[in-house]
Amino acid sequence: MQHNRRVAALVQVICLALLIFCLIERQVRRAVGPEQTMSGLYPDNRRVRPTGRMIFYHLGELTLRIGSITDPPTVRITCGAQLHLLDLLDTDIGQNRWPQPCN
Repeated sequence: MQHNRRVAALVQVICLALLIFCLIERQVRRAVGPEQTMSGLYPDNRRVRPTGRMIFYHLGELTLRIGSITDPPTVRITCGAQLHLLDLLDTDIGQNRWPQPCN
């Protein structure tokens, strides 16, 4: 970084990313309800508070299948935790669901 404008722009991008990270975590925790714990985030299915890191870990494994003129694009959901998180985030996507366990 050789110019102050670039440093300022980088700081703004990092702040925006952190804001999005925190808002997603907040939305999931509010949607979970008063107990604020959910299962399926860890392999042993223990109930834990969802963190931004675990949310992005599970949603990072989503894959998009590109559509065509006759077939719309779909998101491949490979485990129930992904589907549950997308429901908690109130997203509406076309989806194919394969019953594979999360790792």
